[in-house]
Amino acid sequence: MHPLPGANWLTAALAVVGTWWRWCRARPGREEPGAPTLERPWLRTWNHLPKRSAGADFTRDNYATARTRARQVARATLGEALWAQLQRQGYLDVPSTLQPGLTYRLRVGRRIEVCCAPGVNSPWPTPYLCINPTYPLPEEEFFAHLYLYVRDREDIVRRVAAPQPWDQPLGRTF
Repeated sequence: MHPLPGANWLTAALAVVGTWWRWCRARPGREEPGAPTLERPWLRTWNHLPKRSAGADFTRDNYATARTRARQVARATLGEALWAQLQRQGYLDVPSTLQPGLTYRLRVGRRIEVCCAPGVNSPWPTPYLCINPTYPLPEEEFFAHLYLYVRDREDIVRRVAAPQPWDQPLGRTF
C-alpha cells in the first residue's frame, strides 16, 4: 500500500470534513433562527420507544392534537365517500391491480387482511400482512398512507410486507 501524495491526502481530508459539516448542518435543531421548524423523524432511531407510543416527551395534549390532525389527513386523503364507508364498515377493501380476485382489507391500526375469491391463490402463505411505519404515527394517518400504497404502489406492498398468521394492532402507531 502506497501513501497518498500530499495533495491527494489534503483533498481526501477536505472531502471528509465537508461531509461531516453538511451532516452537522442537516441535523434537527440546526435550522436558521426564526425559520419554521421542520419535523424529520426519519433521522432518529425509534427502537427505544415502547410500542404504540410517540415517546416520553409526548404529552396528552400532543397525542390529542396529533390524532385530530391525523383524522383530517385521512379524511382528506380518502375523500368523503370512502371516509363514510370506513366509518360505517370499519374497513376498506382495496382490490389488487396485480392479481384479479385478490383484495386487501385495510383497518385502522391493524394488519392488512388478504382476502381471496374462490379459486384464487394468495401469494402469501398466511392471511395477514404486517407493515409498520418507520417512526410513530397516529393510526388514522398511517391508514391513509397504507391506502395510497395499496391502491397505487401494490408492488412495494408486496415487496415489504411481512406475512403474519394472525391479526394484531400495529406496533408503531398510536
